[in-house]
Amino acid sequence: MDDDTLMIRTAEGEEAAFRFLVQRWEKGVLAFLIHMLGSVEEAEDLVQDTFIQVFNKAAKYEAQGLFKSWLFRIAGNLARSRLRRRKVLRWVQFDTTEHDTPGADEGALAHLEKEEAKTKVRSAVATLPARQREALVLHRFQGLKYKEVAAAMDTTVPGVESLIQRAMAALKVELAGKGDL
Repeated sequence: MDDDTLMIRTAEGEEAAFRFLVQRWEKGVLAFLIHMLGSVEEAEDLVQDTFIQVFNKAAKYEAQGLFKSWLFRIAGNLARSRLRRRKVLRWVQFDTTEHDTPGADEGALAHLEKEEAKTKVRSAVATLPARQREALVLHRFQGLKYKEVAAAMDTTVPGVESLIQRAMAALKVELAGKGDL
């Protein structure tokens, strides 16, 4: 069942439809919010707030096949509000190395090198301006298409392209400056 149908059923009061939406999207929203906030605990709180808003706005939702963009816009707005309250202008790096485990055929040295590279990229991403980082995270880590990112960020597709190009250029400079490229 597609997301629009589930939202229509949620608006009609079908709790099972809403639960299915939450199960389908909670991990992706959590990952996005962790990147935004740098805190698992805060991200978990905002996942709940995000889905409370989804439920409360279900009756007003217009089924146009843009649920994913609409959902991430809600989550992004909540995250930016939280950041403003914390008076933090840039995102905090989230280190997931303790949760990553090497594959069965990966040696310890290869795993350490891979983790070191991930850490350097995360550090470089943490230096990006907020809108560039948001566009990059939504596109590269959440898999949203440019059109979906534009809808989620309330901008245009050329605007998203520009944000991502600037982010990638800044990452290249940041990583090259540290001898990581």
